[in-house]
Amino acid sequence: TALNSSSFLTNAFFFSSSYGELTNCTILIAKKLDCYWPNQLVDEFFIAIHKHYFKNCSLSGRSLRDPPNNILCPFLVVPILITLLMTALVVWRSKRSEGIV
Repeated sequence: TALNSSSFLTNAFFFSSSYGELTNCTILIAKKLDCYWPNQLVDEFFIAIHKHYFKNCSLSGRSLRDPPNNILCPFLVVPILITLLMTALVVWRSKRSEGIV
């Protein structure tokens, strides 16, 4: 397994550096052509390169999707409740201070 992991790391580094070089190349070409970077053509180019060299690359497990409801709901409900609580607290304190003066 040590050989497999080192081979994986070597391949990952190679592809990572290749993508980095390809990115730098597209930036330089865009500057020479007075184009803005990144743009739709660059995105399509990267996708075409990826599809060509990684034909068997599956998107399963990496596609974006919503988290389960038991995780998502607290992230939505807690900030809403805190906002309502703070608003009520400010209104209550402002009404209370008016009566003191």
